[in-house]
Amino acid sequence: MDDKTRTEIEAQVFRDLVQHLRERTDVQNIDLMNLAGFCRNCLSKWYRAAAEEQGVELSYDDAREIVYGMPYDDWKAKYQTEATPEQKAKFAQSH
Repeated sequence: MDDKTRTEIEAQVFRDLVQHLRERTDVQNIDLMNLAGFCRNCLSKWYRAAAEEQGVELSYDDAREIVYGMPYDDWKAKYQTEATPEQKAKFAQSH
């Protein structure tokens, strides 16, 4: 596989992952962190870092809007729930 094709495939996989996470608003970031070690905010930080490596200025808020599909505060108000004591304990153990 040539580099251009690989990059196009990777880009599509990323877009599919982001779309999946936008649709799965029932999955909380703390659940993602506890199970996979990353969350939507991590993806936003990686997106911003990659943009900066390419010389593109991108704020963290703008990167989060790309990943969440809306401003983070809107997503948080609509979908984020309070973490349970169990979720918090698991997060504290693994981080």
